[in-house]
Amino acid sequence: MQLVLIRHGESEWNRLNLFTGWTDVDLSKAGRSEAAEGGRALAREGFDFDICYTSRLKRAIHTLDIVLDELDRAWLPVVKAWELNERHYGALQGLDKAETAARYGEEQVRIWRRSFDVEPPALEAGDARDPHGQAMYRDVPAACLPLTECLATTVERAWPYFAREILPQLHAGKRVLIAAHGNSLRALVMKLERLTPEEILEVNIPTGVPLAYTLDADLNVRSKRYLGDPDAVAAKMAAVANQGKARG
Repeated sequence: MQLVLIRHGESEWNRLNLFTGWTDVDLSKAGRSEAAEGGRALAREGFDFDICYTSRLKRAIHTLDIVLDELDRAWLPVVKAWELNERHYGALQGLDKAETAARYGEEQVRIWRRSFDVEPPALEAGDARDPHGQAMYRDVPAACLPLTECLATTVERAWPYFAREILPQLHAGKRVLIAAHGNSLRALVMKLERLTPEEILEVNIPTGVPLAYTLDADLNVRSKRYLGDPDAVAAKMAAVANQGKARG
């Protein structure tokens, strides 16, 4: 079974080093270039797909659009699922990561960003950032919409969706492409690779780089590889890991 994951390209808030979460910000110019290069990398290696999935956030949707344009596959069916949204960063959304580290300490920010089961401070109900009042979630049961999340709760929404909706497509022989976010993809990687909570904390998914899996019928990973220059991929991973550090 063929499954490819791709994290959206750099967003405007990635560029500004702000906590983004469910805030619906678009790709930066560099992010569009990353998405295009991800699509070209897939094309160079002869990848094709039958169905695609993404979140309801435009940075992932537009990344997928660009990738499909590069593959000349804009006609492929696309499912947009809120369950594949980024982790909700609660009241941190919109704050500068480095300034937040300077204020609360790098260790506290590291815990908020990278611990498995510690949630950041929650939004107050009715906050402008509260998804309950946003049109894009008007069909989602109110009890499902978070005011903050940790990675553990992100796993609890993303993986059941994958098992319920995407896995049957893989079992039917469909080649699947998922364009989503750092933490929703980490949630899938954790389950696909059977990683512990401690192990997934060390996983940094680079922006705009396709991650290709070959899986058997029992969802065992037969092969896994990033498409791209290994040094460039490693540099992007390091950049993700360093986002929560105070400026020197």
